[in-house]
Amino acid sequence: MNTNAELKETVRAKYAEIALRSKTDNETSCCGATASCCGDDVSNIMSDDYSKLDGYNPDADLGLGCGIPTEFAKIKEGDTVVDLGSGAGNDAFVARRQAGGTGKVIGIDFTEEMIEKARKNSEALGFENVQFRLGDIEDMPLVSASANVVLSNCVLNLVPNKHKVFSEIYRILKPGGHFSISDIVLEGELPAKWREIAELYAGCVSGAIQKEEYLKIIKEAGFNYIFLQKSKPITIPDEILSNYLTPEEIESYKSSGARITSITVYGEKPAKDDRNCCAPESGCC
Repeated sequence: MNTNAELKETVRAKYAEIALRSKTDNETSCCGATASCCGDDVSNIMSDDYSKLDGYNPDADLGLGCGIPTEFAKIKEGDTVVDLGSGAGNDAFVARRQAGGTGKVIGIDFTEEMIEKARKNSEALGFENVQFRLGDIEDMPLVSASANVVLSNCVLNLVPNKHKVFSEIYRILKPGGHFSISDIVLEGELPAKWREIAELYAGCVSGAIQKEEYLKIIKEAGFNYIFLQKSKPITIPDEILSNYLTPEEIESYKSSGARITSITVYGEKPAKDDRNCCAPESGCC
């Protein structure tokens, strides 16, 4: 797991496996947002409860998020919304309800099995203004300045080159557009051993970076009005930690003061864009 390509393949394989499971199997591998985790899967112990939101579809909810960015995304009727790492379509369908019949929602995911699952869900619901595209969010299959709002839920920390992703978000947003992104960040240092474990990487933990660094990357990408909309601590149960760490290492981690935190962060692209960013093939600034 030394190269970006290997990290991406780890994530792709993990989420292809999740997409191919039945909804019941996913729920019992880890009990989801409303119960304590009952298995050894780190990928869905952080999710929040979507069930009361307008537009929620249980078939699209795999319990893989770490927040509810659509709650804070300020989506308006007629907006074009892009959901990065769209999975089975959970956030996209909630966003579609907010954007209305005159809006448009585009989900991007690099796992073919997830795209197939999302498209089947969309077809079953009869949505004509929601589409799902296979693609890498480090090089999005979208034209520049085409989106009003960008969403993402517990995905960017799975991407090795976070600078490139936020540069791409900047490129596809219209001047004055904004993003609302839920993600996992660190406060303090995790045990170095965690960064060597594929399962924890695919479960959004080992790929996380320090909160200050995360916010710095956003600022360096050119965004304004950056602020946290929500923050909550994430606790991984001992029964999961024990799969990766010795009892002594678990105790050392707990006493270190290090924290895993879910944040939902907001940022705006300036209404006047002086950077003249261009399409990816032309070398965006």
